[in-house]
Amino acid sequence: MFEDPLLQSYLAPLLIIVQLIFLEGILSIDNAAVLGAMVSILPESEAVPYPPFLKFLQPFTDQVLGMQQQAALKVGLLGAYMGRGVMLVMASFVIANPWLRLLGALYLIKLAFENLAVSPESGEGSTGHGHHAVGVGFWLVVLNVELADLAFSIDNVVAAVALSDQLWVVLLGVALGIVTMRFAAGIFAHLIRRQPILGPAAYILVLAIGIELVLADVYNFHFNHLAKFMISIGILALCLLYARFQVLTLFDPLLRWLGEGMGYLNNLVNWLFKPLLLVLKLLFYPIRRLFATEPKPPHLHNPLEPADSSHTELAEG
Repeated sequence: MFEDPLLQSYLAPLLIIVQLIFLEGILSIDNAAVLGAMVSILPESEAVPYPPFLKFLQPFTDQVLGMQQQAALKVGLLGAYMGRGVMLVMASFVIANPWLRLLGALYLIKLAFENLAVSPESGEGSTGHGHHAVGVGFWLVVLNVELADLAFSIDNVVAAVALSDQLWVVLLGVALGIVTMRFAAGIFAHLIRRQPILGPAAYILVLAIGIELVLADVYNFHFNHLAKFMISIGILALCLLYARFQVLTLFDPLLRWLGEGMGYLNNLVNWLFKPLLLVLKLLFYPIRRLFATEPKPPHLHNPLEPADSSHTELAEG
């Protein structure tokens, strides 16, 4: 019955779309974890903070987008569709220019270092102790979500176009996959409130993805999709075990040393790019002033910082 050419013409694209949704789900477990971690620092019950000249949008967006956490994910969803669509249309250019993947990999590694670094002077992580702050920078979080989406998209697009040369099939499959990822990100943000260790675990996933991309593009060493999935699950499981079992605090000195190393490297990169960053800050200063309605968001609790706020207190008690 499946030998009918007409039936096959409908069945083949449907099968590819299902494969793309499944592939997007596997590739996006860490994407969802990171996006969930990014928006988890936003308040759940506060409206989107608009500058005065955009206040007229408040009633509409409160109803359509919801409060800050959900709004950030929904705005990120729109940006993901646009960015992924552009990349799919330019897929041949993306594949033909591996430096784009390498650039995305370096951005992800920098993002991980910035959020996992431990300050050598104070012995504390740059991420603080994980309390949700009131009035964090909503628009800064949205910008970071969009940038992370673009970096993740490079790898996903390359995998997607390998399954089909029909653009509409790839677009539909990837679009449905993005919706799945956004639901997963919302669930992950909820889980972070119950298990704070999952926040920094997400940035360890980011580091793993960045390293995987560097290995693939520089050393031609590739992981299959199942291996990537198992690495992501393994990282999450190890972080949960670390938070649950006090005996694992034996690794605190090693984790502190790794965190301090990341801090030094992150500071070195910031210093090297300081002239460029100053120019960009000057160029975007008017826009930043328009949207500067709140202080910059704090980072999340850092697993590379010894868990003195949990394990140590238990030991002293």
